[in-house]
Amino acid sequence: MDCDFFVIGAGSGGVRASRMAAAAGARVVVAEAGPLGGTCVNVGCIPKKLLSYAAHYAEDFADAAGFGWTVGERRFDWPTLLANKDREIARLGGIYERLLVESGVEIVRGRARLTAPGEVEVAGRRFRAQHILVATGGRALRPDVVGADLTLVSDDVFHLDRQPGRVVIAGSGYIAVEFASIFHGLGSEVTLVHRRTRLLRGFDHEAAEVLALEMAKKGVLFRPQETIERIDRAASGLAVSLGSGAVLEADAVLYAIGRAPATAGLGLAEVGVELDPSGAVVVDALSRASVAGVYAIGDVTDRINLTPVAIHEAMCLVRTLFGDAPTRVDHEMVPSAVFSHPNLAAVGLTEEAARERRGEIRVFRSRFRPLRHTLTGRDETMLVKLVVDARSDRVLGAHVVGADAGEIVQGFAVALKMGATKAQLDATIGIHPTAAEELVTLR
Repeated sequence: MDCDFFVIGAGSGGVRASRMAAAAGARVVVAEAGPLGGTCVNVGCIPKKLLSYAAHYAEDFADAAGFGWTVGERRFDWPTLLANKDREIARLGGIYERLLVESGVEIVRGRARLTAPGEVEVAGRRFRAQHILVATGGRALRPDVVGADLTLVSDDVFHLDRQPGRVVIAGSGYIAVEFASIFHGLGSEVTLVHRRTRLLRGFDHEAAEVLALEMAKKGVLFRPQETIERIDRAASGLAVSLGSGAVLEADAVLYAIGRAPATAGLGLAEVGVELDPSGAVVVDALSRASVAGVYAIGDVTDRINLTPVAIHEAMCLVRTLFGDAPTRVDHEMVPSAVFSHPNLAAVGLTEEAARERRGEIRVFRSRFRPLRHTLTGRDETMLVKLVVDARSDRVLGAHVVGADAGEIVQGFAVALKMGATKAQLDATIGIHPTAAEELVTLR
């Protein structure tokens, strides 16, 4: 064999698997056609969060007056934000490369393709490998609509020359909601068009409804149960025709209608690797594909498409292959956050899922105005919510809508993962005054 472990894709999961396998003594080669770091580092988590931080400052400047501050002239410059973002992303890419090289991993630039079981071709070279890992992530779906060439997807936003003044966003998932908050916070007029009656399928219904209400208060416009029929150029920019007959004027149309596994052109089906209808690699709990010696982790498997999950799957696979310790992937109690304004974060079951799976449950909730806004005068409320099994008293889910919701839920995720009960949360003394203390004082 030319190597023990050939990794296709140097995103978060692929890089972690490569490094840890090399540390375990394996001969590792990783192939990457794009920038190191994959979606998360380049067009996902990191740059999106930086833009989200930027979008918060408008409200922070306005709120300062309530605390006695006088803030002078304010002006936002989109090119400056993107240049600073690009510099940070380049720094992170350099770190990824250094970590791989220092671990003894060989990096091959180019798009890899399986040519036979145990064989990969990339950049004119052919490698025989004992184990092949597919970690190519996903890609943003582009619309099938008249005028699709005039639209953007999330990847494109990070490279726009100028900030659009009027933005129409199609979608109801977390990417659509986050970019709606980002553009609105930076001063754009934002309209969110979505086919469903509510936002964020898969999240707690009540939490999603509270978030939509808070976003509407801030000025984001919603067009639920609507579809975009076509996009045309107009004298004032773009004309967006909706199924209802309404026409919206926009400077940019962003489609955030989901992502698909990036498996095209990898030669997977040709060598017998089973793919599901969406193109995702079908794997078992040990991340094994249907062909011996082929494995897959991360978004390309379309299980739980989050960076920390891909890293967890990578670590489990390395223990299985090179640690003589077969380790099943654990997808229970995975926390997640939507970096909207305000944030929404959750861990465990929604109220709806808990009722369906457990039957008798108890729901504890509190809706309140954060202390900060007693002086700012801003009409913004938070929601904290616990879903509890009525028989065992175990907390099945925690949901928070409000500032720093992700930071709050991350800590409670540890407790829920350990099987915390409502009584144990009740016995925990809160930190006062904080929003997080509400979760240990709910009655």
